[in-house]
Formats: sequence, C-alpha cells, structure tokens
Amino acid sequence: MSRPLIVGLTGSIGMGKSTVAAMFAGAGVPVFDADAEVRRMQGPGGALVSAIEAAFPGSTGAEGVLRDALGAQVFGDPDALARLEAIVHPAVAAKRQEFLLEHAGAPLVLFDIPLLFEKGGHELVDTVVVVSAPAEIQRERVLARPGMTPEKFAHILSLQVPDAEKRTRADHVIDTGTTLAETEAQVAALVNRLTVTET
Repeated sequence: MSRPLIVGLTGSIGMGKSTVAAMFAGAGVPVFDADAEVRRMQGPGGALVSAIEAAFPGSTGAEGVLRDALGAQVFGDPDALARLEAIVHPAVAAKRQEFLLEHAGAPLVLFDIPLLFEKGGHELVDTVVVVSAPAEIQRERVLARPGMTPEKFAHILSLQVPDAEKRTRADHVIDTGTTLAETEAQVAALVNRLTVTET
C-alpha cells in the first residue's frame, strides 16, 4: 500500500521552524505538530492531565497542566523527565498514527519535531529538513522572547544537537536568515521537488 513521503522538520530554538511549518501547510502539505498535540493533551480536560497529576502531584489545575509547576518538578532532574516522557511520548505516537491514516492519500506529510535528532525521531521519517539561520540572528530572536535570559538560552542550546551538526545530517536545509519571501520560495521549491520525486 502506498503511503505519503514523511518529511521531518526540525531546527534549533529561534531558527524559525514554526514559520517554516506554516509555509509547508500553506503549500498544501498536511502538518503534524508534535508540540501542539502535547499542548492540547495537557490543556483543560486533556487526555494526559490525570496521568501527569498522578505522577507529579500539584502540577495541574482547572486549566490543565501548569507548565511552570510541572517544569519546576522536572527541570534538571533526568529521572523525572524520563517519567514525564514515558507518559507523553506514547500518546503523541498514537496521535501521529491517526494523522498518517487520515492523510494516507497525500503525496507528502510533514512531521514538525523539535528534538528530531535528540530523541531518535529521524528514524520515523523518510527525509529530514533542517531550518537554520546564522547564530547571531538566532540569538537575537530568542533573547527577544518574554522571560528569556542568556542563561536559559545557553541551557536550551546545551540540550540540543548543535546547528552545524543538524545541517550536516539534514537531507535539505531551509535558510531562514533571509527575508520571509525568500524562505517561502525555498519551501515552495522543496515541496515541488519532493512531490515530483514521490509521484
């Protein structure tokens, strides 16, 4: 049975991955956003809220998972993080399978996976697209975010595969250090190339 070509989209913090994912969606490619699924399942009445509360008492409320409260229990504790991932990852995998069934007739689909290389997600996809920009642009974007500090930024970077390594491991690189129009042109060209390859 034929199935869509699965494109994995990743990129370090502040590289413009969400913007590029939206451009793929705008070009008609179905997009599975792992982070958005997690937010939904952790939101009010979400499927994961009771399991997370049981594992991390006091980390949820009427509005679902309290990200700061959960973060405080997990941050810097590898065992706690592993317990959380054991709750979240299987649920995300199930949603991903539903998504693939739903879009079985599409020529290609996009998995937006922030930690694609870090968590072994590259094994789930047929081709990897890395979103990248020069380091000074990345730093400027990230430090403009509310609540972000140079220390937090450095810690996040320390958990991610370096951009240079991601670029070498990628099948395709989208440069977001240019104008939005130029980035969009790169996305359109890549969608076209992948669609032609697939059909």
